[in-house]
Amino acid sequence: MLLFVVNINFAQIKIEGVVKDSIGNPLELANVIAINQKTQKLDSYGITNSDGRFKLSVEKNASYKLQVSYIGLKTAQIEINTTEVDINNNVTLQNDNTLDTIELVYEMPVVVKGDTIVYNADSFTSGTEQKLGDVLNKLPGVEVNDDGEIQVEGKTVGKVMVEGKDFFDGDSKLATKNIPANAIDKVEVLKNYSEVGQLSGVTNNQDNIAINIKLKQGKKNFWFGNVTAGLGDSKNNTLYLAQPKLFYYSPDHSINFIGDLNNIGEIAFTRRDYFNFTGGFRSPSRSSGTNINLGSNDLGFLSMQNNRAKDINTKFGAANFSYSPKKTLDVSGFAIFSSSKTELQENNATIYTDPSLGIPNENTESNTMQRSDLGMLKFSLKYKPNTNNQLDYDILARTSKESQDQLFYSSVNGNINVLEKSSPFSINQNLNYYYTLNDKNIFAFEVQHLLQDEDPFYNAFLEDKAGYTNTASALGLNSSQLGYDIAQDKRVKSNQVDAKLDYWNILNQKSDINFTIGTIYSKQDFNSNIFQFLDDNSTFETTPTINNGLDYNDISYTFNDVYLGLHYRLKSGIFTFTPGVSAHAYSSKNNQFNINFKDNFFRVLPDFNMLLQLKKSEQITFNYAMRTSFTDVNQLARGLVLNNYKSIFSGNQELESALAHNVNLSYFSFNMFNYTNVNARISYTKTIDRIRTTAQFEPGSVVNVSSPINSGFADESASASGRAQKTIGKFRASLSGNFSYNKFNQLVNNRASVNENYSQTYTTTLGTNFREAPNFEIGYRYVIQDNDQGSSRTKFFTKAPSIQFDALILKSFTFKTKYSYTNFSNETSTINNFEFWDASLSYKKKKDSKWEYELKATNLLDTKSQNTSNTGNISVSATEYYIQPRFLTFRLRYEL
Repeated sequence: MLLFVVNINFAQIKIEGVVKDSIGNPLELANVIAINQKTQKLDSYGITNSDGRFKLSVEKNASYKLQVSYIGLKTAQIEINTTEVDINNNVTLQNDNTLDTIELVYEMPVVVKGDTIVYNADSFTSGTEQKLGDVLNKLPGVEVNDDGEIQVEGKTVGKVMVEGKDFFDGDSKLATKNIPANAIDKVEVLKNYSEVGQLSGVTNNQDNIAINIKLKQGKKNFWFGNVTAGLGDSKNNTLYLAQPKLFYYSPDHSINFIGDLNNIGEIAFTRRDYFNFTGGFRSPSRSSGTNINLGSNDLGFLSMQNNRAKDINTKFGAANFSYSPKKTLDVSGFAIFSSSKTELQENNATIYTDPSLGIPNENTESNTMQRSDLGMLKFSLKYKPNTNNQLDYDILARTSKESQDQLFYSSVNGNINVLEKSSPFSINQNLNYYYTLNDKNIFAFEVQHLLQDEDPFYNAFLEDKAGYTNTASALGLNSSQLGYDIAQDKRVKSNQVDAKLDYWNILNQKSDINFTIGTIYSKQDFNSNIFQFLDDNSTFETTPTINNGLDYNDISYTFNDVYLGLHYRLKSGIFTFTPGVSAHAYSSKNNQFNINFKDNFFRVLPDFNMLLQLKKSEQITFNYAMRTSFTDVNQLARGLVLNNYKSIFSGNQELESALAHNVNLSYFSFNMFNYTNVNARISYTKTIDRIRTTAQFEPGSVVNVSSPINSGFADESASASGRAQKTIGKFRASLSGNFSYNKFNQLVNNRASVNENYSQTYTTTLGTNFREAPNFEIGYRYVIQDNDQGSSRTKFFTKAPSIQFDALILKSFTFKTKYSYTNFSNETSTINNFEFWDASLSYKKKKDSKWEYELKATNLLDTKSQNTSNTGNISVSATEYYIQPRFLTFRLRYEL
C-alpha cells in the first residue's frame, strides 16, 4: 500500500497560486477545481486559505480546465497543460455585473458559506454506499462512530434535518442507519446552529452543530426509500428479516416510516438509544450552574457488547410527520415502538485486589432472558406569526414494560434465580416563547415539566442457604424454608418544573448584556419494602437486625432553587469574552420516619467563556464554570434497599450538595487548503464534598452493605483528546488519542484509600476514497487501562487491528468485507483474543434499477464469544460473552 501511495504521488504535480479580486485583495474560501479535459472528470479540488492561496494535485502531461469561483464574483475558467514540473498560476476574479454566465461543468465538492459547509455527496461516493452514515464517513472532517453519533471537527452533531425538517427530532442514529444514500444530493453542516433565529446573535452556539440533508431531484414530492426482505439459516435455526423504510417530502409536509423485524441481531433501536433519546428536550436551567439528579430506577439489565448476544429477536416501528398548513405554523410529531427478546450467556471472573479485606474471589455463570417493550409518542407545535414572535410547545410521553429472568451460578453463593421487572412511564412538556421588542431588546421564556413514575420489582431465590446465612440473619429472613426467596417492591414518583425568563439588551454591535431569573422545583416520593416468599407461596415481612430494623421506606423529598443570572458579552477583534455570575437560593428537605431534615443556603456561581477566532475556520475556546450538584431521593432513603441479592444499600438523610470547578480548553481547525482537520480538547474537574459510598463486606463473603457520605476529600479528574485528519489525493489518514485520569476516595471495611485510574486510547486509520477503484480502510486501536487501587495496581492492554474493503465490480456487483482482531492482555500474558469477519455481495443490474439482491455472511469465523474487562473500586473482572454463531442470509431489496 505504501508503494502504491508513493507511486501515486510521483505520478502527480501541483498547481498552485493565489486568487484575488479586481483590486488585488486575496480571497479566502474561493473554490478551485481541476477538470481533466480528456476524461471530463473532476481530478482535484481545493479552497483558498486566508492568504488566497490554493494547491491542487493533478496528473503529469495532461490538459486541464481550471474553474475558480467566489460568491458575488464572476467565475473564471483557465486552460492549463501540465508537464513534468509544478505550475504556479495566479487568478484574478472580476465583479459579476453581467447576465452572462459560464456553464459549470462540475459542482464544487465542498463550498464554505460563512458558518455553513456544503458537501456535494456525489463528489465523494463510489456507488457502494447504502445509508447516510456511509456517505458521511467519506466527507472530510465528518465521522460517524459505532453508536451512530455524527461528529464534525470533534463536536457531536445535535440535530439532523432533511430539507429543513427535523428527522425524528434530529436523532442522528435513526438518520445515519436509515436514510438511503442514493437520495442524498447535498450535506449541509450548520455550525454555530441556533434553534431560535431571534437568539442566534446573543447566545454562544460554538458547540452547536446541525446537519441538513438536501434531497436529489426526483425525491421531492414523491415517495422514496426501500423495502428489504431476507431469509437465512444458522445451525437449524431459520432466520428472517423485513425492513421497510419509506419517506415522503414536499414543501409543506413530510412523512417518514421505518420498520424492522428480524432475528439476526441487527438492532434498529437499543435500550440505550431509548433512554438516551431526548426528543429534542433541553433543560432551561442547563447553564444555570445547578445540577439536580432525579436518579435512575431502571432494571439492572445486562448490557450487550457491540450489540451482540447469544440470540436477539427485535421488532421496531417508527413514524415521523411534519405539516405546515401555513407559513406561520408548523406541526410535527413521531411515534416509536420497539420490542425485543434477548438471550445472553456470560462467564465472569472477579478478583478483589486487596487480600487484607478478606473478600473471596468469585467466578459466576449466567443465562439471562430479557424482554423489553418500549414506546414513545411526541407532538410538537411551532407558531411564528412574524420575525419578532415565536411560540413552541412540545409533549413527549414514554412508557415501557421490561423483565429480566436470570439463572445464575456463583462460586461463593451457589445457584440463584433472579427475576426483575418494571413498567415505568413519564410525560415531559415544554413551552417556550421568544419575543423581540426591537433591535435592542429580546425576551425569552422557557418552562419544562416532567412527571415520572417508576416501579421496579426485584426477586432472588438462593438455593444455597449456607452461603447466605449471615446475610439472611441480618435481613431477618425465615431460615426454615428450602431456600431464601427474597423480594423487593419499589415505587418512585418524580415531579419537576424548570422555568426561566431571559432578557437581552444589545448595547452596540460588539456587546450585549443578559439578565436571567429562573427556578427549579422538584418533588420525589419514594416507597420500598423488602419481604420474603415462603414455601407455601405466602409472604413474610422481614425485620432486619441491622440498620435499626428499617427495611422499608416512605420518604418525601423536595428541592427548590431560585436564581438570578447576569452575563456580559464583548467582542474585541478576534476575541469574544462572556463573563457571568449567578446567585442561587437553595432549599432542600426530606421527611422520613417522623424526622425532618432541611438544608437551606445561598451560593454565588461564576462562569466565564472566551472565544478566540483565529481564522474563519480556526478557533480556540476556553470555558470555566462552578456548579452545584444535588442528589436524588434514592441516596437519601434510610431504609434498606436491595440493589441486588449481594448489594444492600442504606441511604443518608443528611447528604449535602457537592461543588465542582470545571475548566476546559478546545481547539479546532478545518483547513481545506492543505486538506487537514485538527481538533483537540483538555479538561479538568475538581469536586468538593462529592457523594461517595462506604461499603462493609461480610467476612469471607461478597455480600456488602453500603451507605453514601459526603467525602471530606476532593475528587479530581482530567482528560485530554485530539484528532488529526489529513487527505493526500484519494488517501485519507487520521490519528486520534484520548487520555483520562480520575482520582477518588473510598471507604471499604472502615479503611480509607485513594484510587487513581488512567486510561489511554490511540486510534489510527488509513483509507482511500476512489470513485471507481476499490476502496479500503485499515485501522489500529491500542488501549491501556491502568488502575492504582492503593494496595495494588493492575494494567490491561487491548490491541485491535481492523480492515474494511469495498468494491464496485463491473458496475453491477458490490462486494464489502470487514475483519477485526482483538487481543486482550495484562502485563504478563494474553488473557484472550477473538476475531470477527463479515462479508456481503450484492447485485444491481444498473445504478437506477429497482431490484437489488444481496448475499450476506455474518461471523464467518464462527467466533463463539468475546471478552471484555472492567475495573471496580476494589476489584477487577473479566467477562466472556457468548454471541450468535456464523450465519448466512439472502436479501432482496426493492427501491421505490
